[in-house]
Amino acid sequence: MSLSMTGYGQAVLNYGGYKVRFEVKSVNHRYCEVSLRIPKEWTRFEDGLRKEVQQHVKRGRIDVFIQREREEEQTRPVRLNHVAVEAYLQASRELASRYGMEGQLGISDLLALPDIFTSAEGQEAEQDDAAWSQLLLEGLREACLGLVAMRRREGEYLVRDLQSRIARLEGLHAEIAELSPTVVTDYRIKLRQRLAELQDSSFSLDEHRLGMEIALFADRCNIDEELTRLQSHFGQCKGLLSSDEPAGRKLDFLIQEMNREVNTIGSKANHLELVTRVVELKAELEKIREQAANIE
Repeated sequence: MSLSMTGYGQAVLNYGGYKVRFEVKSVNHRYCEVSLRIPKEWTRFEDGLRKEVQQHVKRGRIDVFIQREREEEQTRPVRLNHVAVEAYLQASRELASRYGMEGQLGISDLLALPDIFTSAEGQEAEQDDAAWSQLLLEGLREACLGLVAMRRREGEYLVRDLQSRIARLEGLHAEIAELSPTVVTDYRIKLRQRLAELQDSSFSLDEHRLGMEIALFADRCNIDEELTRLQSHFGQCKGLLSSDEPAGRKLDFLIQEMNREVNTIGSKANHLELVTRVVELKAELEKIREQAANIE
């Protein structure tokens, strides 16, 4: 079943005192374009996350949002930054030795200085790349599955609509095929009537030349080949819509080909009812084109 390119999926996972939210949105696009918006410290995971999305989505613009929030009930664990403390104490001793300044740094003074503490949880998270990578992939996979499910539901609606429109095209095709033979007959009758109105004693009707003119007209307005190709395109479209493979690009090509055949029929048509059917075909094809633009 063909998928729509429009969809949304989300997931929420908890790990290490954090709540991680995943959102995946997709819209129409000619190719598969993945845009990631994630915390800066997770940029090292981008390649793996992008590949995970591409496992589920073959076409469309996909926006991925991943946010991390600390859980309210969790107390943020911290550790003393011994490197920073030693650096501050060393600087204090140098000030006293070089400039003869008196006094020593006390605990309250140190606590007021920046970078004295570091997040123990943050250090563990940095050290545990494998765990975070696995968590992010799992959460993104869950969100992508939700996205695909929504795209499938929307795709089912699009397929039903396109199938009904193709059935309408087939109906118009049958009407044109039925009208086509009458074009030459109507032309012959009208041509004879006009010649009869113009005929007087100065000339006589040449049946041979009349027959040649009618034969030339019949050849110019023959649309059998165009009708045959149209019927083939209809069958290919229906096959694509029932296939599990991405069909959007192929549908786009077939719609262009059908438009070309319909335009040719319109240029050959020398009959009011045929022209009316051609206009209806073109209008229906435009609606199909708009709908097919959202098929993956």
